[in-house]
Amino acid sequence: MEELFSNLSFGLSVALSLNNLLFLVIGVVVGMIVGIFPGFGPAAGIAILIPMTFGLEPTTAIIMLSGIYYGAMYGGTITSILINTPGESATVASTLDGYPLAKNGRAGPALVMQAIASFIGGTIGVVLICAFTPFLANFAASFGPSEYFLIVMLGLLLLTTMMGENLLNGIISALLGFAIAIVGVDAISGAQRYTFGSPELIGGIYFVPVAIGLFGIGELLNCLYEGQHRQATEKLKITFMSKDFWPEAKDYIESKVTFFRGAIIGFIAGVLPGSGATIGSIMAYSIEKKVAKDPEKFGKGEMRGLVAPESANNAASAGAMVPLISLGIPGSGATAVLLGALLMWGLQPGPLLIVEQPDLVWGLIASMYLGNMMLVLISILAIPLFVKFLDIPYRLVVPVIIILCVIGTFALHSSIIETWMLVFTGILGFGMKRFGYSPAATVLALVLGAMAENTFLQSLIIGDGSLRIFIDRPISMFLSCILLGIIVVTIVLRVRKMLTNHGEEGSSAH
Repeated sequence: MEELFSNLSFGLSVALSLNNLLFLVIGVVVGMIVGIFPGFGPAAGIAILIPMTFGLEPTTAIIMLSGIYYGAMYGGTITSILINTPGESATVASTLDGYPLAKNGRAGPALVMQAIASFIGGTIGVVLICAFTPFLANFAASFGPSEYFLIVMLGLLLLTTMMGENLLNGIISALLGFAIAIVGVDAISGAQRYTFGSPELIGGIYFVPVAIGLFGIGELLNCLYEGQHRQATEKLKITFMSKDFWPEAKDYIESKVTFFRGAIIGFIAGVLPGSGATIGSIMAYSIEKKVAKDPEKFGKGEMRGLVAPESANNAASAGAMVPLISLGIPGSGATAVLLGALLMWGLQPGPLLIVEQPDLVWGLIASMYLGNMMLVLISILAIPLFVKFLDIPYRLVVPVIIILCVIGTFALHSSIIETWMLVFTGILGFGMKRFGYSPAATVLALVLGAMAENTFLQSLIIGDGSLRIFIDRPISMFLSCILLGIIVVTIVLRVRKMLTNHGEEGSSAH
C-alpha cells in the first residue's frame, strides 16, 4: 500500500506539471466534443489529432490522447439523452432509458446523473488500474521475445471479437492490415518488400495516415452517405440554473448500488481485450435490469437504466488501459490507435514499459484521476455550451475536419505519398463500413503484424530455429496453453452454433 501511494504521488507530480495539465484539459474537452458528434468516435478523434502531438513530449502526448479516449465516453451520452443518437458505440445502451428520461421532461437530471455515474465509474476504474499494473510489472524480467510473440498472438486471436457476425469479412479486414504491415524492409535479411522502388516506402507504410483514413475520413464519408448533413438540427435549451436541472434525492438513493455494480462490470469488460466499453455497458444494463425488483420500468425512463451503462463504459475505458500498458494488447479501435501512437514514439508497451518509463505510466494513471475530476465539472457546468455544438450544420463540420486531416497528414513528413495514402484509405474505410468489413481489425492487424513478425524471428534465432522455445519456459508454456485453449473453445462454440442453426432450419422445414 505504501508503494502504491508513493507511485501515485510520483504520478501526480508528473501530471500536475503546467504543460501536462494544459494538454490534459485540451484532451478531455476535445474528447467530449468528439463524443458529441454522432458516428465519429474516439478512435477517429485520436487518429486525427496524433499529427498535432509531434512537438510534444511522449508523456504529454499520451496524456492528451488518452483524455480524448475517456472524454468521448462523457460526451457521447449527451446526444444519446437529448436526441436519441449515441455519439459513440459505447453509449448505445444509454439511449434505452436516457432518451425516455428526456422525453419525460427530465433531461437535466439525466445529464447530471450520467456525469456523476461516469465520474464514479472512471474513478473506480483508475483505482483498480493502480492495483493491477504493479502486479503485472513484476513479470517484466521474465519476458523475452518468445513471451512477447505469444502475447501478440493473443491480441491477434482476439481480432475475432472485432470481426462482427461476418467472419469472412473480418478475416479479409485483418489480412489487409497484415499486408500493409509487411511493406518495407525485412528485419532479418534487409530485403525490400513491396516498395516498388519508392524510397518513401522503405521504412514501411506509416500508421498515422492509415488510421486517420480508415477511422476519420471513412466515418465522415459514411455520415455524408447516410445523409446526416441534410438532417435538421433540433434546437434545445437547457440551463443548469433551473431547479428541474438537478436530480432528486431518490435518484441517488435508488442508484447507490448501481454506480458501483456497473463500474465493476465495465472494468472487467475493459480488461478483457476485445470486449471493451460497448459490451461492458450493454452487460451492465442487462444485469441491472435482471436484478431489479421492477424491471418493467426499464426502457421507459428509469434512472438506473442510465446510470448502469454510464458507470460501466467509463470504467471500461480505464480497464482497457491495463492490457494496453501492461501487455501491449489493445482491445478496441481506440486503444489500437493509442498503441500505434506509443510505438510511434519508440515506446514498447508491455511489462518493461512500467519499469523503464515509470513517469509515463504513473503520470498517465494520475492524469486519469485529474481528467475525471475535470470532466464531471465540465459535463455539468458546460452542458448548455456543448448542446450548442448540435446546432452547427454537419455540412459545415465535415469539410473543416477533412482539411485538418489532410494538413495534419502532410505535415508529418511532407510526403505526398502519405497524403494520397490518406485519401485512398479514407475511401477504403468508407467501403469497409458500407459492406460490413472491420476497420478496427485492419488497424489492429497493422499495429500487431510487424510486432508479431519481429518477435517470432527473434525467438527462432534465439532457439536455433526450434519451435520448442515457445514451450520451454513456464510463462511460455502457460501462454501457449491459453492460446490453444482459446482456439479450441472458439472452434467448439462455432461448431455448436452451426449445428444449432442447422437443427432449427431442419425443424422449421418439417
